[in-house]
This record gives sequence, structure tokens and C-alpha cells, in this order.
Amino acid sequence: ERREGSRGAAVRRLRRGLVEPGYTAMGDCTADNCNADWNEVLTNMDPYGWGYYGIAFGLGLSVVGAAWGIWLTGSSLVGAAVKAPRIRSKNLISVIFCEATAIYGVILAIILLSKMTTPKNFSDVMPDDFDYAQWYFAGYSLFTSGLSVGLTNIASGISVGVAGSSCALADAQDSSLFVKILIVEIFASALGIFGIIVGIIQSNNAQYPS
Repeated sequence: ERREGSRGAAVRRLRRGLVEPGYTAMGDCTADNCNADWNEVLTNMDPYGWGYYGIAFGLGLSVVGAAWGIWLTGSSLVGAAVKAPRIRSKNLISVIFCEATAIYGVILAIILLSKMTTPKNFSDVMPDDFDYAQWYFAGYSLFTSGLSVGLTNIASGISVGVAGSSCALADAQDSSLFVKILIVEIFASALGIFGIIVGIIQSNNAQYPS
């Protein structure tokens, strides 16, 4: 029934002259510049684009993780400090741990930007000896490197924020719990370090051909 309905709609569009050039009445593209499927779309994306997407994801997701963590920690810290002002200073270390996830993203973005070498010459026709394998490898490597660090840092930032929020509330009730919960924050922050280490290793051999 659904197929018959789409055919009927296609016939109506065809009769009304609503079919665009290069398309059939069913909506299938017949022009030369149409992509067959998503595999062809991803294959035809420029490796330089993949590299810059990796930088954007690495930096953007890291900042989102840091902002999310600071929001969780800061709101609890400000609320608990009303009843227990003594927790204000030492619990700021939780905010620093959250900010560290954004710093990891900035560090990786700088490293990846240093690998985005601009080609000396540009031509519509690639030379016969052009290293396509290295070209695509560099793009995919930088993209996955940025994505790995970004996703790791957003998880790290949220976990540090939740732990920091709990630390502020627990410290307001019992000051002896601060150091114990701080250890949890340290391990949560270490997740971001793991991500940037792996991200640097992923992008280590990435180099665009000149």
C-alpha cells in the first residue's frame, strides 16, 4: 500500500510538471553528479575536510564536556556554600579538573592543525604519482583522532562534574569526606588523559602528501 501510494504521488508530480531535471518521478537521481549511496558520498569527501572535522569534534566535544562538568559542579558548590562557606575555596579544584578536559581538546587541536599542511600547487588533475593512500589515511586518521579525544573528554567532563557535585555536598556535611571523594575525581579526570594519549598516537603518522 505504501509503495502504491508513492507511485500515485509520483504520477501526480509528473502530471503537474513538478519533477526536477535529473530526477525521475519516483525521486531517483539520474544526473551525472548524483551519488549512488552513502559509501560513494563518504569516499568523495576531501581528506582535508575529514581532518578539519576531526579538529572541530576534538575541540568542540571537549569544551562541551568541560562546560557540562562545570555546570554540575558549580551549581552544587554555590548552593552548598550558602550553608557551609568553608567549602568554597578547596572545592574549586573540581572546577579545575573540569576545565582540564577543555585544555586537552585545545592541545590536540593545536597538534592536528600542525599536520594540516597546505598543498604548494593546486590543479584539477592529480599527478600520476600522487599518493592517494597517504592522502586518505591522513584525513581519516586526523578525523578519528579528534573524535576519540572529543568523546573521551565529554565523558570525562561529565563524570568529573558529577563527582565534584557530590564532593561539594558531602564536604558541606562532613569535611572528612573531601579527600576520599577527591580520589574519585582524579580517576575520572584521568579518562581525558587516556583519550589524548591515544589521540596523539592515532595522528602520529598522519601527514598529507605535498
